[in-house]
Amino acid sequence: MNYKIALIRGDGIGPEVVGEAVKVLEQVGKKFGHTFTNTDVPIGGCAIDAVGKSYPDGTAEACKACDAVLLGAVGGPKWGHSTDPEKRPETALLSIRKDLGLYANLRPAALRPALADACPLKKETADKGIDLMMVRELTGGIYFGQKERYQTEDRGEEASDRMAYSEKEIERIGRRAFELARLRRKKVASVDKANVLETSRLWRQVMHRLAEEYSDVEYEDVLVDNAAMQLVRDPSQFDVIVTENLFGDILSDEASQITGSIGMLPSASLGDGTRGLYEPIHGSAPDIAGQDKANPIGMILAAAMMLRYSLDMPAEADAVEAAVNTALESGLRTGDILEPGKTAVGCAGMGQAIAANL
Repeated sequence: MNYKIALIRGDGIGPEVVGEAVKVLEQVGKKFGHTFTNTDVPIGGCAIDAVGKSYPDGTAEACKACDAVLLGAVGGPKWGHSTDPEKRPETALLSIRKDLGLYANLRPAALRPALADACPLKKETADKGIDLMMVRELTGGIYFGQKERYQTEDRGEEASDRMAYSEKEIERIGRRAFELARLRRKKVASVDKANVLETSRLWRQVMHRLAEEYSDVEYEDVLVDNAAMQLVRDPSQFDVIVTENLFGDILSDEASQITGSIGMLPSASLGDGTRGLYEPIHGSAPDIAGQDKANPIGMILAAAMMLRYSLDMPAEADAVEAAVNTALESGLRTGDILEPGKTAVGCAGMGQAIAANL
């Protein structure tokens, strides 16, 4: 079969890592008898430079015409100072998630055996293993709430951001977490700040109702500050962590670092259908762009998630993940995960090795 993939190469190292993922997908096609037709869709800083806004007209329609979307990274200091939302790369990310109905962000964090020494935690902690799935609500909360700036009489300018969640929004992300837990180790930790925030109290109320429905899954409430501490004290205790947008943004980056490098981890943004948006969790890293220094593994593993969740290709996804493990076990390392005695390779070299391992 032929599958249509929208490629958002983006800014900084985005085009480099997307290029390596495309090479791996081409090899998947040869091995398993598939073809992938790629359509370039510009958003972010490159789109600002080309057409004057980060989210060009027709972007959502172009992505909806494809089976899935691969995104490298967007943004950078060049575009970071504009007050015009249309000239900010981050606006494009929020817009595409909303327009495609992608409310669930899945971010797996696993410590691969070949990178055990790269884990910054104590050896006895790392030896327990890290294998968790962060499920972040993606289209609600403070990032999408009403934003205001106004003058006060005695305090100068003041700004506010409104955080709001509905029962429906909480229930659909909660169900996604419980269903994923049933496929894993049957544990869900729901992270909130119910001792302070009314939105968190509603969040907890809905999650408790779902926990009764999913009685075969072990459930616990964890306050967000305690969750941040527990992730570095003993991450092995977690299986599936579900939380709202802002908390998930912060905690998922923390979870990525304890696995060795932010360059290693993929993410999937999903809605109710099969179409999803897949990207590494790292940023555009403009300081190393164009220097063949980027780690493409997060992007390649994002492509594996695409094969698994959008294209229903579990065997192909397993093959890509195995090819990544083989490259790491052979001692190949990009600069962000380089250790003494290992072989340094660039972005292209790592991508070529993974493709060859297929």
